Amino acid sequence: MEQRDGSRGLRSHDRHVPDAVAEVFRHGWAETGLRTPPVPGAAWAAERRAALSDRFPGERIVIPSGGPKTRSNDFDYAFRPHSAYIHLTAEQGTHAVPDSVLVFEPTAHGHDVTLFVRPRSPRDAGPHGAELYSDRRHGEFWVGRRRTLAETTDALGIEAVSRDHLERALAGGVPTRAVRGEDHVVDALVAPSAPADTELLAFLSELRLVKDAWEIEQLRAAVRHTVAGFHDVAAELPHATRVERGERWVEGTFNRRARMEGYGLGFETIAAAGAHACVLHWMHNDGPVREGELLLLDAGVEADSFYTGDVTRTLPVGGRFTDVQRRVYDLVFAAQSAGIAALRPGARYGAFHDAATRVIVEGLDAWGLRPGGDVIAHEPALYRRYTVCGTGHMLGLDCHDCAAARSRTYAQGVLKEGHVLTVEPGLYFQPDDLTIPEELRGIGVRIEDDFLITADGAECLSSGLPRGADEVEAWMGELR
Repeated sequence: MEQRDGSRGLRSHDRHVPDAVAEVFRHGWAETGLRTPPVPGAAWAAERRAALSDRFPGERIVIPSGGPKTRSNDFDYAFRPHSAYIHLTAEQGTHAVPDSVLVFEPTAHGHDVTLFVRPRSPRDAGPHGAELYSDRRHGEFWVGRRRTLAETTDALGIEAVSRDHLERALAGGVPTRAVRGEDHVVDALVAPSAPADTELLAFLSELRLVKDAWEIEQLRAAVRHTVAGFHDVAAELPHATRVERGERWVEGTFNRRARMEGYGLGFETIAAAGAHACVLHWMHNDGPVREGELLLLDAGVEADSFYTGDVTRTLPVGGRFTDVQRRVYDLVFAAQSAGIAALRPGARYGAFHDAATRVIVEGLDAWGLRPGGDVIAHEPALYRRYTVCGTGHMLGLDCHDCAAARSRTYAQGVLKEGHVLTVEPGLYFQPDDLTIPEELRGIGVRIEDDFLITADGAECLSSGLPRGADEVEAWMGELR
């Protein structure tokens, strides 16, 4: 791989390029302008921009995409824009340009919306003429072709101008709200106002709570590809048991599907075998996968539109559960089934969590597992020793979507038609937990599915995977 130098990140005009070298690149380029149709979802994004405009009349709104993040020295992580920026533009994965900024400028009738974006690398003798070949972060020789400004305007339905004009656009005494921490230029130019900016971020999250028809279509696709990845993994489990780092084989199998079908992963794949399943976010994935143990796979494909699936299955590596594994699995399955039954429009958001927790508590109590014994009052919260976290979350552009929404509209709100969420109870018996029988230690089980709230209940988007223990065993038997 071509080595990059330490000057990466500077614009081409910030470093000297010999005239003879520059002259070689100034001539002989074909015209390569394209006719660019609107991106899928552009019309829906326009409606979201209108809602944002209505919410903050007379104020300037600034939504940056964010920029590249350094992985090591002069290599960046794959770029992923801020979710609010994606939601308001419908931008697609491979076309997203770092350091773009969406600006809503107030007018007498709403807002004029402009996208400040880096245009194509020029092929002339202008001030940025050397960017094409000498700028390791932005030059098209290094990172590939970007759209022209006209192509961006056509694709997104938003007037696109060069980012070089951003500073002038943000001048003046207009009341301004911004998404902060994503663009150092925006942070420097827009005076901070914690209450105003927090209110903006909350509204942008709440705007994503109820999914529109296009978003639901994207989530269906993301979950469908996620389900296909689980089928891939189940078929590969025999091979995973024969390699030293079987968890890595599982991870790679799923990740290949994510890159083939979508932009990549919605989050780092959790491939947790044996006692690693007791770690909620086990992402080291460096352990073996052994016959007779369980594999907990929690993974999601992120579509090209950035919407993600999030599914978990706990699989018996050898194809059949042991008696004790099935006992734990069946209790988690019963808890998830109770949570699913509580999903309907108008229900409290927390109702599905309460229903699943009640089953877990009653089941553990029947096993004689009462955290603290009989000397402490019987409180469901005490069972968090074995369950640790909640039972689900909203799903969308982020795996844990709408996280900045106000509590009264999310955690303390009610379910509405168009909400998409997960239901994922689990039991995690740590290998060193002396409060439980030895046979349970090191067993972790989670079952997670994705649901769309409908007019009369809920639709399981991940129904292409078996849930019950008998169905899981039959499915795995068919793949062997």
